[in-house]
Amino acid sequence: MPADESSAASGTDRSRAGAAISRPLTPPLLAGPLPAGPAPFAGLALRSRPATGSRRPPAPRGGRGAGTPPRPGRRAGVRQTYERARRAWDRPLTAYYLILGAGLLITVLGLVMVYSASMIKALELSRPSTYFFRKQFIAAVIGAGLMMLASRMPLKLHRALAYPLLAGTVFLMVLVQVPGIGMSVNGNQNWIYLGGPFQLQPSEFGKLALILWGADLLARKQDKRLLAQWKHMLVPLVPVAFMLLGLIMLGGDMGTAIILTAILFGLLWLAGAPTRLFAGVLGFAVLIGFLLIKTSPNRMSRLSCIGASEPGPGDSCWQAVHGIYALASGGWFGSGLGASVEKWGQLPEPHTDFIFAITGEELGLAGTLSVLALFAALGYAGIRVAGRTEDPFVRYAAGGVTTWITAQAVINIGAVLGLLPIAGVPLPLFSYGGSALLPTMFAVGLMIAFAREDPAARAALAMRRPGVRWKTMRRRVMKRPSGER
Repeated sequence: MPADESSAASGTDRSRAGAAISRPLTPPLLAGPLPAGPAPFAGLALRSRPATGSRRPPAPRGGRGAGTPPRPGRRAGVRQTYERARRAWDRPLTAYYLILGAGLLITVLGLVMVYSASMIKALELSRPSTYFFRKQFIAAVIGAGLMMLASRMPLKLHRALAYPLLAGTVFLMVLVQVPGIGMSVNGNQNWIYLGGPFQLQPSEFGKLALILWGADLLARKQDKRLLAQWKHMLVPLVPVAFMLLGLIMLGGDMGTAIILTAILFGLLWLAGAPTRLFAGVLGFAVLIGFLLIKTSPNRMSRLSCIGASEPGPGDSCWQAVHGIYALASGGWFGSGLGASVEKWGQLPEPHTDFIFAITGEELGLAGTLSVLALFAALGYAGIRVAGRTEDPFVRYAAGGVTTWITAQAVINIGAVLGLLPIAGVPLPLFSYGGSALLPTMFAVGLMIAFAREDPAARAALAMRRPGVRWKTMRRRVMKRPSGER
């Protein structure tokens, strides 16, 4: 080919290549103007499709790619919540806060319900409507001081107070039976008149005395490895307990005697009494209780009122039936605080033995379940303290206090619900009565002291002190290299 023809051909090829480069990258199927946007990139994307016509697999729903890990299921979320709750529940200070919080909440709610339930009773006695509330409030203030004192006392001092407290309680229980000193209330000779509107029931302090003295006795025998012999386990614990029971039964107070018996069996159970020995003592106590009930028409009538729905002949089951009426009329959330109908003379002892019925009428099922939950938390914390300690005295004393409060609460609430005979025992920390409130609040302070004695709890409380925290922060700052500042 001549040189001029080759140059012409090469010029033609160059002009075609330039036209191809300047031509927009528009596919044949999309002839016409392109929509707004980066047209060259869109054209490149369409031209890069495979020629086979196969389509991409659809992306999973929710905008997640194939390599994205799936979301945790509902079971995993529930499991994580459970693990967090379990870790929070296993913290060293859980028992400490449960005992302190539940004890104070029960006492405060009890003050509110005592005021609401006792107004009409006080007006019937020609007293101010706040008469019973003021007495209970004074007892609660004194009890709060006792609780704080007991929570700060060392264990050695608690053990040292066991014998003087037992001796003083026995002396006062003997004075109750002396004519002119002891008083009879509702047929029970178990009160001492202190002057003015104040009275004292020494048998309530007998529960605390038996727990402290029995715990110290069993702890010392365990240290000497004497509890393996049944005579050392029973003597002198059982004879002293039966002496207290005899003094109580002389006054006719079988309800308090039942609580004292429950404390005795709780101590024997914690001491590891053999099943035969435990069953023998339990059978003997049941036999004595049956004879005491059988020989008393009043106790037999109370036993026959279990599950009663009508007052019965001579209104023998009047109190039990009207307690059920009060609970039934409360509904889910109650009629309102202070709006009870049964406390207007229909329900006897609305602020003492049957204050739980007034709570159900005014606060409903929500209020009664709240009270039950607080007692359950207090009982669980006591069991936890008794089960985690290595000190035998703490184990016996914590178990005895837990048995006392839970057994008395079960007997009182069971009587209000019509499931148990009316025993005439108050609801701990809740019912009216300073003689019952003072030793119970001291026992709660005792439990707080036991919870503080746990090594992990003691370390956690020490870390919360401002001085310790400041020293710890200074130590951490001093350990840092100088270049990090």
